[in-house]
Amino acid sequence: MTPEHLIPSQLSFNLHFETYILQVAIHIKNNNSAFKAITIGNAMFRLLSSLPFFTKPRLQLSHRVVLITGAAQGLGWELAQQLHLKGARLVLVDEQENTVKQRAQSLGQKALAMAAECTDASAMEAAMQHTLAHFGRIDVVIANAGITPPTATLRTGHPEAFQRVMDVNVQGVFNTVHPAMEALIQQGGHILVVTSCAAFCPPVAAAAYIVRNAAVAQLARGLSLELAIHGVSVTTAYLGIVDTALAKDTLDKDPTGRMLQERLPKRLRQRLSTKEAATTLLKAIQQRAPTVVAPTAWLPYAWFRGVLNPLMDRVLTQDPKLKNLLKQLEETQAPSSQVPMFKHQGDDHA
Repeated sequence: MTPEHLIPSQLSFNLHFETYILQVAIHIKNNNSAFKAITIGNAMFRLLSSLPFFTKPRLQLSHRVVLITGAAQGLGWELAQQLHLKGARLVLVDEQENTVKQRAQSLGQKALAMAAECTDASAMEAAMQHTLAHFGRIDVVIANAGITPPTATLRTGHPEAFQRVMDVNVQGVFNTVHPAMEALIQQGGHILVVTSCAAFCPPVAAAAYIVRNAAVAQLARGLSLELAIHGVSVTTAYLGIVDTALAKDTLDKDPTGRMLQERLPKRLRQRLSTKEAATTLLKAIQQRAPTVVAPTAWLPYAWFRGVLNPLMDRVLTQDPKLKNLLKQLEETQAPSSQVPMFKHQGDDHA
């Protein structure tokens, strides 16, 4: 079954220490009244969401022009293939020129390849202009490209590494969306911004990545509010651990990532296949959903994070295991003048 929920929230690589969430969730579930309240609340939300006042006309994707960044691999490529099957005309944007050209060629004449880095505003502007010249319109823009920095504390992490994450993952989203706005307004189009539930999680050992997600979520929120008057809809997608090459590199192969992942309860370590994640995003686009969350195991945290986070921070600051982990991390990654290597531009969903 494909996990999906058209309500706030989602997971990511940086939910390292959320064992405490499970403890709260178990407490809620053991408290029959609280568990029933959540179940009833969820059912009411679904009912209200189905009413005409809250719903928007479905977006038919056949012959629509969809531009995707980070489209050469992982989730971006899987989503592109699913959109192709729906009859969409595609513009695949990625910094990996040879790969993205091969991807586009495999989809035939309805796909166009553009080699561009989302940090380059001029290149993204040129990509939009080329799209308009080739297809004559832009209906959907998907901001999917991103990078993940190596695990580090704010003390030992390199300032340039932090800035690089902001440049690619935040400014890159703006650079992707901004030059397409007028074309989207003309078509009453749609924007999908891919982020994760790290947006509201404790910024421990990977603050740059978590701050990035919070900033992008707010950027998407601003787009949604401001573009609504022009008939443009926006989806903020909070994704969990998507089983991409990035997830394997950061969670399986990296010793620190492996240790941090082990602190998550089994249910919260659940990984979405790229096919499952892409199918969820595809449905969100078709339904013009304001938000989408997958997997749904993170839904209670999404709803109650305003209460949980202050309590969690108190617990985390006193947690001896976390203290030892941070000490070990800082000992192995002492402040350095060298800028660390980054993980995969194109898919940062882990």
